[in-house]
Amino acid sequence: MNYKPNATEVKFNIEQKLSRQFGATARDASREQMYKAVVHTVKDILTEKRSEFKDTINHKGEKRIYYMCMEFLMGRSLKTSLHNLGLAESYKKALKNLGYDLNDLYECEPDAGLGNGGLGRLAACFMDSLYSLDYPACGFSLCYEYGLFKQKIVDGIQVEMPDIWLPGGEVWLVPRTDRIFTVKMGGKVIEKWQNGRLEIGYEDTEDFEAVPYDMMVSGGDSDGVNRLRLWKARDIRSFNMGLFTQGQYTRALEESNSAEIISKVLYPSDNHMEGKLLRLTQQYFLVSASVQSIIRDHMAVYGTLDNLHEKVAIHINDTHPALCIPELMRILVDEYNYSWEHAWYITTNTVSYTNHTVMPEALEKWSEDLFRFRLPRIHTIVREINERFCKEAWDRFPGNWSRVSAMSIISYGQVHMANLAVIGSHTVNGVSKLHSQILVDSVFKDFYRMWPERFTNVTNGIAHRRWLCYSNPGLAGLLDETIGTGYRKNPEELEKFLAFADDKAVLDKLRAIKHDNKEAFSEFIYKRTGTPIDTHSIYDVQIKRLHEYKRQLLNVLNIIGMYLDLLDNPDMDFYPRTFIFGAKAAPGYQLAKRIIQLICMLSRELDANPKIREKLRVIFVEDYNVSAAECLIPAAEISQQISMAGKEASGTGCMKLMINGALTIGTLDGANVEMHAAVGDDNIYIFGLNAAEVEELWLSGYTPAIYYSRNEKLRRIIDRLNVGFAGESFADIATYLISPTYGVADPYLCIADFDSYNRIHGAMYRDYLDRDRWTRMSLVNIAKCGYFAADRAVAEYADRIWHLNRVPVPKAAPAKTAKAKTKK
Repeated sequence: MNYKPNATEVKFNIEQKLSRQFGATARDASREQMYKAVVHTVKDILTEKRSEFKDTINHKGEKRIYYMCMEFLMGRSLKTSLHNLGLAESYKKALKNLGYDLNDLYECEPDAGLGNGGLGRLAACFMDSLYSLDYPACGFSLCYEYGLFKQKIVDGIQVEMPDIWLPGGEVWLVPRTDRIFTVKMGGKVIEKWQNGRLEIGYEDTEDFEAVPYDMMVSGGDSDGVNRLRLWKARDIRSFNMGLFTQGQYTRALEESNSAEIISKVLYPSDNHMEGKLLRLTQQYFLVSASVQSIIRDHMAVYGTLDNLHEKVAIHINDTHPALCIPELMRILVDEYNYSWEHAWYITTNTVSYTNHTVMPEALEKWSEDLFRFRLPRIHTIVREINERFCKEAWDRFPGNWSRVSAMSIISYGQVHMANLAVIGSHTVNGVSKLHSQILVDSVFKDFYRMWPERFTNVTNGIAHRRWLCYSNPGLAGLLDETIGTGYRKNPEELEKFLAFADDKAVLDKLRAIKHDNKEAFSEFIYKRTGTPIDTHSIYDVQIKRLHEYKRQLLNVLNIIGMYLDLLDNPDMDFYPRTFIFGAKAAPGYQLAKRIIQLICMLSRELDANPKIREKLRVIFVEDYNVSAAECLIPAAEISQQISMAGKEASGTGCMKLMINGALTIGTLDGANVEMHAAVGDDNIYIFGLNAAEVEELWLSGYTPAIYYSRNEKLRRIIDRLNVGFAGESFADIATYLISPTYGVADPYLCIADFDSYNRIHGAMYRDYLDRDRWTRMSLVNIAKCGYFAADRAVAEYADRIWHLNRVPVPKAAPAKTAKAKTKK
């Protein structure tokens, strides 16, 4: 389908929506009404394209991928949808004729509260690429009412507020009340032999309705439009009028609203039993509703599940949706009467798994008692899977009980979700070459010995159309002018830009575009906070979830060192620098929240000194989200990717910054390794211990106090933490780094890597002063970033793991038009 209304048709469609939905004209409509009318016209186009794409898939009998993830960090949809559809200019002209500015309407849309960080953003990037490449796909997640949280900084302290996104975001959602499924939890499982087979029944279960809300997602310049299906929980019981009549209003409301808790908030705190129970409930609710939906759609087309694994691929993004493995087994065995062996064959040839972490504490585990209480039938199935696997593992490793125990799904009273995911999947992949190697060398080494063919790598990628073409139109325009527009569809064509590395006119334009983007971000921050930023200073950026291993603390220690030097000599030769942080800490993660407070109080003290703030500033972007990233990333000049080697699985923020021309300072961790290989030693700043050296240091005995005593600069910095900033002492952080009262000192080696980091950071700033050289390095990074596009990653998944074909809509097919439908 290639329906692209012109500006006159768009204007007509918008006016029709205003009249029918709001009884308004363009002259008297509110800004919000105009925004919603525009969205409805875009949804009409997406729905038409989706219908035609779906018909083509069904007609050809093509295999589909169902991508399950607890979060999809979609950001705003209007701008991306219009650009992907090639309609941004038509809508801009139509709205101008109606007296509105399209850019103003973009600001009406809140960021969809469906994600947190890298995991959700990766899932969103993959949706963009799946549909841009015309793959038949569907995403599954929950329709969170409040998302993660809205971050407020009060006296430097993170305060979590509800992220109320639905009032402006629900216009994108299509409720599908014809596709409601029932999810059962708790109660008792009743087993009864009847007609020669085991019949499974339930008593005293807590039943919920899973109501789907579909968000249409378009690919870029493609036929592909598919859906992200979001589940909202609803109590299956009717409102208790008896209680209400008796005056027990609160109890009546509690009963009717108990189900809604499931889809209220993303990642509820799990440092208490209620939080753990809610997280487990959310995960099972997601997979049960999703698998039932997959089965229903498959049966409607094929009428049998014998070919499910040939026509369906289910991908679990991290361990949160791993319960889809026993849930699919439950449906096949209990409801469709498959034998265990046949059901297991179908399941393990349908499901694949991406691991996103090597950190033991992040590999999900559940108390078996809690698991059995909440999911009794699933527990029985998992136990059976485990027993059969352990027999197979025992045959493979006879007499090695410790190894079998480590591989077991259930052991020592815990249910290990990563082990379940590996055992129940046909393919397991890491998300960078280093990460995948660590998986087979360490985390899953015993599984790798058992099934080496099961493991592979697919390095992450980003939606380059969104993060380059739409977020940085100045740079995209320069690329269009120099290398043509082919890179928009084929990102590997960015390499053609290398031919201009010594073209002074191009370098000058590239530098001017970066400055324009810095001006735009400065204006963005000024509108938010009233804080001006020197646009001639270096924008040094670290934007990622606040976690110890990501080492925002290492960055802060270095900034403190600069501040102390400036206190000693305010007139020293020091090129102005602006350090920009964006990060949220998990609500129960107290150390991470203290590091945020340290950043904010340091910023406050710097700002209080007029002479120093001319040379050194720290900006903390409150409530950092996708929309803020779309403004900041094109402006960034330095990209901080400084996690302890061996801990970051991949990272995608590093790729977004790279494709926008920021130069990376980083360790040999995650995707940095492949970025380093792509651009070479001269175009990236690598420091610190590598993964092998980190392991060797721990084995030999790491004592940060020794580094502290030998390095005067480091000693001054840590001593200053005891004094603090802006009246707040951070002695607890100093203690954490040098001599904690419990645990291991400096567990992520900030002290060990400080000297190397400090030296390479200094070299980076010296290189910045050679503007032509710096801009040339920036150009090389842009040109070499095509490999790190999600289009490449998704094509690898489709070819090597999911075995999908692209499904372009036949061009001869008659096209329906939104305008024709409206007139009718």
